[in-house]
Amino acid sequence: MVQYFDEISPSMHKWIEQQQVFWVATAPLTGDGHVNVSPKGGEGMFHIVNPNQVWYEDLTGSGVETVSHLRENGRITVLFNAFEGPPRIVRLYGRGTVYEFGSPEFNSFIPPESRKPGTRSVIVVDVHKIGSSCGYAVPFFDFKSHRTRLLTWAAKKEEKDITAAGDSDEHVSGLVDGLKRYWNTKNIKSLDGLTGLTVAPYTSDTFPVKNINYKPDNEATSSRYKFLTMNGAGGMNLVVGFSLGVLATSVYMRMLP
Repeated sequence: MVQYFDEISPSMHKWIEQQQVFWVATAPLTGDGHVNVSPKGGEGMFHIVNPNQVWYEDLTGSGVETVSHLRENGRITVLFNAFEGPPRIVRLYGRGTVYEFGSPEFNSFIPPESRKPGTRSVIVVDVHKIGSSCGYAVPFFDFKSHRTRLLTWAAKKEEKDITAAGDSDEHVSGLVDGLKRYWNTKNIKSLDGLTGLTVAPYTSDTFPVKNINYKPDNEATSSRYKFLTMNGAGGMNLVVGFSLGVLATSVYMRMLP
């Protein structure tokens, strides 16, 4: 049975902080526009300011639907659901505001030393209603790890912008295949032609220099990866030895009367 609340309770606050993934839903005002649902993840991406305000760090994506929809009408729903423990679904209904990289508001939420590679904006949601329901049909899943591929990709893009920052002509012209050029080609308009990023692609703010050395996705939890790389060449020797053993056993069985 669904229950509605006017604010995020302390117990709900604690539960939300334990979740590893959430979904964001927005839509344009036009009746035939594209409704968008985006999955979000990453350690330390979602923050609760108070019982009626939350925000999350918006990483670079191939589209810009959430940003564009919020610019037009502000409507947004954030959904969490339990993949372990008691079943639960929580929806945060609210009005969203976008603060792009390069704006004073962005820096007030995320100082340069805390910003993750590829972060293009902060999405602030003023929550006016919370819905909590059962989620009985949501299956169980075990969390392994957060993916790192997007952060690694973005860090490499930012490195190109950092390197070119000293050459103003090259940097401003957009010839550098960096993150700002990507924003300027992929994140300017939504599917329905609504305005996306307006500050981040053109700001003179530079990206903070960081030494990024993320492990490949699931490296730490993949049993296959561990097996094949165990003790360096020893892991491969184990695979070869096992295969030869199977072959020898097969030959021996055929020789038996």
